Amino acid sequence: MTDSSASTSASYAAAGVDTAAGDRAVELMKAAVGRTQGPEVLGGVGGFAGLFDVSFLRDFRRPLLATSTDGVGTKVAIAQALDKHDTIGQDLVGMVVDDIVVVGARPLFMTDYIACGKVVPERIAAIVEGIARACEQTGTALVGGETAEHPGLLGPDDYDVAGAAVGAVEADAVLGAERVRDGDAVLALASSGLHSNGFSLVRHILAARGIGFTDRSEEFGGIVGEALLEPTRLYTGPLLRVLQDASLGGAIHSLSHVTGGGIAANLARVLPVGSWVEVDRASWSPTPVFRILSDLAGTTLESSEGTWNLGIGMFAVVAAEAADAVAAAITADGIPTWRAGTVSTSSRDFTGFEQGAKGVDGGAVRLVGSYAN
Repeated sequence: MTDSSASTSASYAAAGVDTAAGDRAVELMKAAVGRTQGPEVLGGVGGFAGLFDVSFLRDFRRPLLATSTDGVGTKVAIAQALDKHDTIGQDLVGMVVDDIVVVGARPLFMTDYIACGKVVPERIAAIVEGIARACEQTGTALVGGETAEHPGLLGPDDYDVAGAAVGAVEADAVLGAERVRDGDAVLALASSGLHSNGFSLVRHILAARGIGFTDRSEEFGGIVGEALLEPTRLYTGPLLRVLQDASLGGAIHSLSHVTGGGIAANLARVLPVGSWVEVDRASWSPTPVFRILSDLAGTTLESSEGTWNLGIGMFAVVAAEAADAVAAAITADGIPTWRAGTVSTSSRDFTGFEQGAKGVDGGAVRLVGSYAN
């Protein structure tokens, strides 16, 4: 008599799927995942669905749930080239959770999805441990995930990561363009580098110059790929602390996460129609990695403003009278923050401005002046 379970397992293994490796990966990541989970999380790791107790929402007057989903794009190619997988998880959390705080919401929980050609338990565990560390930093519970093995579709060392998160906010505390007023200050919050956008351009530039990710470069300060893998800065904690500070209550009117589309377009999305901002390039000096890449490409920094963040990872549009206090609070929390522009609603010609983006009829933004050295 044939053992049907053994037969099924053997045929699945012959197809290139290793279920035992998947089980080992789960065991390796359990401790890291568990550290993100408070008493609100029920069921632990391994269930078909994650459970999160939202009884606290009864204390809200009108609770709204916020949700976001994203990946990290082709930055994973660099992690794979270097066989270094412990930072890409922070990039994922940054891309997902920092979109949640943009509306003023506190992130509650997150799930992740990893598709790979072959499950290497230590590799999967390193990715998830990076996700878990960043979830801890942002106060987000990692309540579940999925690792899918796709032999034949992905190479044995290939993978992609994605995730989704849910947060909560009072309806009357939602941030957005409708709160923005004439004279509001536009604060820029420093990025840690490329974050997770524009890597297709990065790869194109390096390939054209014959530079490999594992090459050593004095310009990059070491291994090229390691410099490019600098993790995405996390903004959720510092921003939530300002939003919850009674002395700064209501000071932040809108936030913009500078991701795909670059600087002007993302800021325009969180401004009201008819308003405009001129972002002063002289207010900051772009992070060195952007200057190096622009030099290698033989182009200007200005030409990449619609692709890279150039040193600004988030904008905060705040009441003018509170701008200095908000900037000081965020800077003291570890993120350099400075005034980069002022909102105006006066009538003007918008030629040369970015107006809205990604389907949003927002305000108008352009960058002016020259970058600081």
